[in-house]
Amino acid sequence: MILLTVDPISPDDLRKQLFDPAAGAYCGFEGWIRNQNDGQAVLRLEYEAYEPLALTEGEKILAEAQHKYPFSHAHCVHRTGSLEIGECAVWVGVSAPHRDEAFQACRYIIDQLKVRLPIWKKEHYVDGHSGWVNCERCAKSA
Repeated sequence: MILLTVDPISPDDLRKQLFDPAAGAYCGFEGWIRNQNDGQAVLRLEYEAYEPLALTEGEKILAEAQHKYPFSHAHCVHRTGSLEIGECAVWVGVSAPHRDEAFQACRYIIDQLKVRLPIWKKEHYVDGHSGWVNCERCAKSA
C-alpha cells in the first residue's frame, strides 16, 4: 500500500497494520522535517505531488521490492502540503519473516521513492526566501 496524504502520519498506527504472525521482523523509516539544509535555516517545507503517477510508480516499487526481498507486508505514506519542523514527511514500514529482508526491502523502497516519485519539495527559509529542492521542472519555470 502506498498513500499520499495531507494528514499527519502516525507511525505507531501504521506499524500495527503490518503485524503478521508469520513475520519475525519489522523495519521502519521515518523522514522528518529538519530546521536546516545546505547551511540555510529552514522554517517549514511544502510538498507537491502528481498523485496518479506517484501512486502507480509507488506500487511498482513495492512489487520490485517484494520480488527482490520477499516480505510479508509493506506500507508507504508521504505527506503533501505544508509541514512544520519535526513533522514526519515520509514513512516506510516492512514486516518480513527475517530481519535481512525487512532491512533491505525498507532501504530499497525509501531509496526508490526518493528518486522515482513525482513529489517536489519547496523549502521556506527563516530569511523569507524559498526554493524548490531537486526539482528541474520547478527551477526551469522560476
